[in-house]
Amino acid sequence: MSDKLSFEFLTRLNEKYKIFSQLINEEEFLKAEGRYHFHFSAKDNLCTIDFQSRAGSRILDGYTPPFDATAVRRLRISGGLLIGKTNMDEFGFGTFCTNSAYGVPRNPFDPDRSCGGSSGGAAATVALLDGHIALAVSTGGSISCPASFCGVIGITPTYGRVSRYGLIDYSNSLDKIGLICRSATDLRTYLPLISGPDSLDPTSCSQPILDLSSSRIKRIGIPKEAMEGISGEVEAAFRKAIEITEEQLSIKVEEVSMSSLRFALPAYYVLATSEASTNLARYCGMRFGIVKDDVNAHFNTFFSEVRSKFFGKEAKRRILLGTYCRRIGFRDRYYLKALSVRQIVKEEYLRIFQDFDLVVMPTMPFIAPRFSDIQKMKPLDMYKADFLTVPPNLVGMPHISLPCGYYHGIPIGFQLVAPHWEERRLLHFAECWESVFEYQFPEVKL
Repeated sequence: MSDKLSFEFLTRLNEKYKIFSQLINEEEFLKAEGRYHFHFSAKDNLCTIDFQSRAGSRILDGYTPPFDATAVRRLRISGGLLIGKTNMDEFGFGTFCTNSAYGVPRNPFDPDRSCGGSSGGAAATVALLDGHIALAVSTGGSISCPASFCGVIGITPTYGRVSRYGLIDYSNSLDKIGLICRSATDLRTYLPLISGPDSLDPTSCSQPILDLSSSRIKRIGIPKEAMEGISGEVEAAFRKAIEITEEQLSIKVEEVSMSSLRFALPAYYVLATSEASTNLARYCGMRFGIVKDDVNAHFNTFFSEVRSKFFGKEAKRRILLGTYCRRIGFRDRYYLKALSVRQIVKEEYLRIFQDFDLVVMPTMPFIAPRFSDIQKMKPLDMYKADFLTVPPNLVGMPHISLPCGYYHGIPIGFQLVAPHWEERRLLHFAECWESVFEYQFPEVKL
């Protein structure tokens, strides 16, 4: 645990990097001093009793839940102190964490660059605070992307491994709660604490026991389609990491074909936005956010004015896209076809896992971009940036992003995917990787 952790330090850190949407108050922090075993944070879309839970959106401003999310509760019971809610893209809608209503977090390696999204605040906090554990959520890469950009470890467990009770949903069939941390040792310690069945979330109740015993990795496959369209600096770091894996870890790495990879991204956005438009229908000004005084207005007028005013631009875009895909006459053409694509991608992964223990690819196609460059991007360009992180999320398979190189001091990550319920393979590889590759962390200057 960092000896710098004090309320003053946390406050100054947040002022510079905008990592928290809400920070623990000084009285509670001092009251807990010496009474906790570790400190952790929770993404802003995880419900917490003593903090607002706003999912990065103005429409939830003022909402303080009367309960903790299961993952939060389990870490508290284990002796953890929740020090704040980390900043995120509104409802998880984004790749660069620039869509939050409560501030845009800054990359600890270069404050002019993005932390990645949507769990940008979580990854930045881990990079800045030694010994910190961040609860994060992934729908299409929201753990792996910021972990890569911020040079830390991000694990997304199998769908259903961690209870989603208390999560403010983006897409019910895709959302997964995971961890961002600094080392495989932290994963071995804290992943079992948040995993396991929960009667409050039926999707978590049929899982096998989490087994983190050693698992020998002999062969890893690289989908050749994953290497198309990545930047030169990312490809160089990735090739060097593969070389280290083969020469120092004695693991055979071979190229494989995964033709369905290019269909995963469009299928994901159809499914995710369709489910999001349904989930966000409840935010209409009756129960959440700032309610209008004119309660006698027609419900169409009342709801549309509240939603128009308090939803951000990207949230509106995804609601419209999802609603379009679910219209009568379009459901079969888009939504059901996307479900078929999801099954095809899953079957192709399973085919590869018959011969390989893991699948590896770069986490992101480029290093963390500058905010000035992000402003020039079109929405479609931003969506395309997720083409490497979306496939394992689409099929609910566990995956991990590990730092594998640095370009002029900016981190680069690679992502490994394992079969369902085989988190132990990821942990074993992470432990082996740390024995031959040294992670770098930013120097904190306040």
